Amino acid sequence: MSNRIVIDPITRIEGHLRVEVEVKNGKVVDAFSSGTMVRGLEQIVKGRDPRDVWAFVGRACGVCTTVHSLASVRALEDALSIVIPPNAEMVRNLMFATQYIHDHVVHFYHLHALDWVDIVSILKADPEVTSQIQRSISNHPKSSPKYFADVQARIKRFVDSGQLGIFANGYWGHPAYKLPPEVNLLAVAHYLEALEWQKEIVKVHAIFGGKNPHPNYLVGGMACPINTDEVNALNVERLSLVHQLLKEARDFVNQVYWPDVVAIAPYYLDWGSIGGGLRNYLCYGDLPTDGFGNVSSFKFPRGVILDRNLSEIHEVDARDEDQIKEYVKHSWYKYSVGDDEGLFPFKGETNLNFTGPNPPFDQLNVEGKYSWVKTPRWRGNPMEVGPLARMLVGYASGKPEFQEIVDGTLAALEVPVGALFSTLGRTAARAMETKLMTEWALEFYDSLISNIKKGDQKMANMDIWEPELWPLEVSGVGLSEAPRGALAHWIVIKDGKVENYQMVVPSTWNASPRDPKGQKSSYEASLIDTPVHDPEQPLEIIRTIHSFDPCLACAVHVYDEKGKHVHQLNTF
Repeated sequence: MSNRIVIDPITRIEGHLRVEVEVKNGKVVDAFSSGTMVRGLEQIVKGRDPRDVWAFVGRACGVCTTVHSLASVRALEDALSIVIPPNAEMVRNLMFATQYIHDHVVHFYHLHALDWVDIVSILKADPEVTSQIQRSISNHPKSSPKYFADVQARIKRFVDSGQLGIFANGYWGHPAYKLPPEVNLLAVAHYLEALEWQKEIVKVHAIFGGKNPHPNYLVGGMACPINTDEVNALNVERLSLVHQLLKEARDFVNQVYWPDVVAIAPYYLDWGSIGGGLRNYLCYGDLPTDGFGNVSSFKFPRGVILDRNLSEIHEVDARDEDQIKEYVKHSWYKYSVGDDEGLFPFKGETNLNFTGPNPPFDQLNVEGKYSWVKTPRWRGNPMEVGPLARMLVGYASGKPEFQEIVDGTLAALEVPVGALFSTLGRTAARAMETKLMTEWALEFYDSLISNIKKGDQKMANMDIWEPELWPLEVSGVGLSEAPRGALAHWIVIKDGKVENYQMVVPSTWNASPRDPKGQKSSYEASLIDTPVHDPEQPLEIIRTIHSFDPCLACAVHVYDEKGKHVHQLNTF
């Protein structure tokens, strides 16, 4: 007998996500992912000045707070063949790298760690043993028994008061938690440290972009002038602070984040064969070091892997109408050509067509339309995007940096390369690319300083800034790699105004409903065969969904197959 579990909304993510799964004999046999809030930014920017669009679409997300603005300015630059100066390219790369480092650390500790770490169990921990573990895995200075005893006492005060604060709700004691109390104590201590650290690294965005979240961008470059002697420009003091923050970020990743992942993973090696889902991976590539037109200069290479075949990389062309199409067969939209047909984003439509059911309701109408997320496909194939896709494409492309860290991690954990195709592999891939990113960020900084020392202070190319110089009708696509995966903005400009705008974002690829052929997308596919110990405490389902870092904090409601309320979890 199967059992329908509804989790709505999934928490510890950005946005509104509902997941329904069918559980039979303790395993998921079917799954449905629904985005339950409409975005509509494509309609908001229509008819506006294309140079202003980045400021609107940047608000698509408050977590990956720079990438939509970056994709937007790149779309216009692509349309008008604008080449930005090297200094602007390095500044964009530095903001990009900073976003990744911040986002991935926050995700691991504050959005995903509590799927692996049992908070309450730390009351049983021996701080002396935790101290020994810390000293064995890194040279992090906060490693004394007293330090961990103080963290333990801090949590105990919460427990004794009957209020766990930010840890108030969770499936504590669930048998899917496998860490010893001492490792749980280590992770909780670092959870608290990461809360303090994360507010420092985002200062890089304030220095280059004026603020965080939603720092400023500029079509043609960046709006932060270089003048080493001017108080209101990128001067020596501000550039030195950037350097200091990047080095501190590298230390935190190397001494805290990465060792924690390596310390926790051995207790969950069985999750190296759970949650793999799709067999196809897409990466647009990013971090150019010689102009965005020179794909070979990207730190993240571009490409597609099909059927987990790491011996072949397929080329990606976002202007090829045969490659990328979006479908709305099971989405609350309608197409003028009919809902069984896919549309290339330059010809994309955003016509809302909500067909119910109206909340509150027991279950989605999964035979009809059941999500506000469209369904993109690459040459008809569902694709996973995100850190795992990037690491796999980099590894399969033969990039030494990728091969060294992937092979080293697999060897350290004594697992085969197939373990990457999993919930655990997805989580490890995010940590691996964060280590790479801390080194790349310092490379970008050195390149910027080298340019400045040579007397190059140019930060923007404004040669064709005015619409009077533009063609009457022109189109462009802006590609990027958001922390959560492949991101693209397509823009069509007519008479100097936005005629059409379409955003295909990472969660469109991963969280989308089925396509007209019935093919599942990433979230739905990854949940198949996931073990579920207790339908009233579906920790395992949340663990796999969180491994994608969906881009929400609210209340989780779990219902049985008859719609009866079973459990409510007011999360943090």
